[in-house]
Amino acid sequence: MSFSGGVFDLDAKQKRVEELNQVTARPDFWNDGEKAQGILKEQAGLKDILESWERYRAGLEEARFFLDLAKDEKSDEALSEAATKVAEVAEGVAGIELSQTLGGPDDRRNAIVSLHPGAGGTEAQDWAEMLLRMYLRWADRKGYRKEILEYQPGDEAGLKSVTFTVEGDYAYGYLKAEAGIHRLVRISPYDANSRRHTSFASVFVYPEIDETIKIEIDEAELRIDTYRSSGAGGQSVNKTDSAVRITHLPTNIVVACQNERSQHKNKAMAMKILRSRLYEFELEKQKERMETFHKTKKEIAWGSQIRSYVLHPYRMVKDHRTGIEVGNADAVLDGDIDRFIQAYLLQVSESHAAS
Repeated sequence: MSFSGGVFDLDAKQKRVEELNQVTARPDFWNDGEKAQGILKEQAGLKDILESWERYRAGLEEARFFLDLAKDEKSDEALSEAATKVAEVAEGVAGIELSQTLGGPDDRRNAIVSLHPGAGGTEAQDWAEMLLRMYLRWADRKGYRKEILEYQPGDEAGLKSVTFTVEGDYAYGYLKAEAGIHRLVRISPYDANSRRHTSFASVFVYPEIDETIKIEIDEAELRIDTYRSSGAGGQSVNKTDSAVRITHLPTNIVVACQNERSQHKNKAMAMKILRSRLYEFELEKQKERMETFHKTKKEIAWGSQIRSYVLHPYRMVKDHRTGIEVGNADAVLDGDIDRFIQAYLLQVSESHAAS
């Protein structure tokens, strides 16, 4: 088993580590603390890959030993041990391969996620709430920190919109795979006749940018509204008009924050979200993949979904981009979505490598 190119170009990775070692040894290395932290992160990531590969190489040597033993002594136990070692190495290598798909300039950043129900009133609003729970559970599984910044409750149940952050290494890199339309099919708990309903909700994901990226915002191009907070995250702060909504007039991008008691803090967080939205907006313009975020998102309706969650007449979750199907829909809705994320990221990586 040999990896001499692509994500497993170990010689290139070793060379890069040596270059970074020289950089970190410079007397002025800590003059720019934020840049230094980024370099140390890259260095640690490369060292982890090289150390992991040494472990996997040793694992393959063990597997070869047990395989030879099985041949010589016709030992089923040794053969089973060899198979176990090979499986462990294969799983580990697949993990490295996945991590290396997250090489984009923003993949290691925190994520800002917004959910919006499609047409359908209470049904769709309840579905958006279910998706919120799914992503918060997923974040817990990954050990990420999450915080709800803005929450507008639904008329009877669910939510009209929510924005939250997910903080942790590669949060954006993983969650960008979830951006798109999500479809639910179930027997409606809100239908007195127990009929089957189809609901849609959209997921938008943006990288949270830091001060190293300069986004110029003209205050004259902003409309800032204040209002009384409500819903999740706002129950204890809704006595005054502390919530802030900012509209960027040239792009019509709207952001809001109601999580803090202080209007000043909510405005600062809303501006941070706006900077991230504008950064992503400019990236999309440069790549010419879409005109604007607010005009080119697909209609939240039939035929545009990336994934379907079917709870009736059978239970299954299917990703329409990769073809991955999972029968345990309850586990998926409880946050077990890594297999969908991984399959999509690997598909994108292979597509880029082939082009």
